[in-house]
Amino acid sequence: MASADRVRVRGLSIHRPIIYGNTATVLTQQEREALPTPDHTHRWTVAVRSAASAPDSDIVGGADDLSYFIKRVTFKLHETYPNQTRHIDKPPFEVSETGWGEFEVQIRISFITESGEKPITLYHHLKLHPWTALGSGEPEQPSLETAAKLGPVHSWQYDEIVFHDPFQSFLNILTAHPPTPLPKARGKPIPFHTANPASLEASKGGVPEFTQDMEKEEAERLENAKKIVLAETDKWRAKLVELEKELASLQKQIAESS
Repeated sequence: MASADRVRVRGLSIHRPIIYGNTATVLTQQEREALPTPDHTHRWTVAVRSAASAPDSDIVGGADDLSYFIKRVTFKLHETYPNQTRHIDKPPFEVSETGWGEFEVQIRISFITESGEKPITLYHHLKLHPWTALGSGEPEQPSLETAAKLGPVHSWQYDEIVFHDPFQSFLNILTAHPPTPLPKARGKPIPFHTANPASLEASKGGVPEFTQDMEKEEAERLENAKKIVLAETDKWRAKLVELEKELASLQKQIAESS
């Protein structure tokens, strides 16, 4: 590889949109009886995919092959699963299993050698039971019969992997594979997100799809959250300064009275 390709392009950032999460379905009684673990109630798939969905696809996201910049995705499951750590070295970057309980999945994304980037780690709460509105009175864990009628449960998070000052060789690879753009407007149900309770109703009725509107809303939520954190930081910094002044005053009084 030419040395010029290993020079970082300073002052430039480039991102790739991804989604990570899971889809879960209730097993039929016949499917449960056929398993070596008949107490398992759901079949689920946890995955890292491109944000855009393929036309007429029955899965969330996945329009693009991410292997041009992702080398491996490692999923760390609950310790009760055999081979708890699953290394996936080619697309689709996903793991399918059966189970009965929800748990946190650790997702480690490793990038191709040309990137010179360190792996990143994400966390996803495996969702098996249907989403419910806060205060609706609906059970958080309905009967299996009711859950089966409601259809698959989707729990997906949109994110953007940002590469700052990329190597020229890696930048060439990224620009040669532009991501499929998200649809501008909603044509299908949208993925539910706990940060946006109003999206629950809009998430029903089929396989959800991320849109540019959702991307914009997520960016706005992140920006608002950032402002809140900064405001709280300033508030507590001012409180700390005030307390330090009080401490200094008390120390001075003690010294003068000694």
